[in-house]
Amino acid sequence: MQRLLITVGIVLLVAGLLWPVISKLGFGRLPGDIVIRREGFSLYFPLTTMIIISIVLTLIFRFWGK
Repeated sequence: MQRLLITVGIVLLVAGLLWPVISKLGFGRLPGDIVIRREGFSLYFPLTTMIIISIVLTLIFRFWGK
């Protein structure tokens, strides 16, 4: 359990540090990402981006675990 938490923490740290580079690749602005902007209110729900990241992480952890 400790190893998993440390790994998840490192992945989140790296993703946070690389976010400016990742956002230039188009992540966060994909078709299917929901953006609602109103006066004094803004909602951003990156549905497609989350699905792609989930698939990639699933494949990485599946191959890494074997």
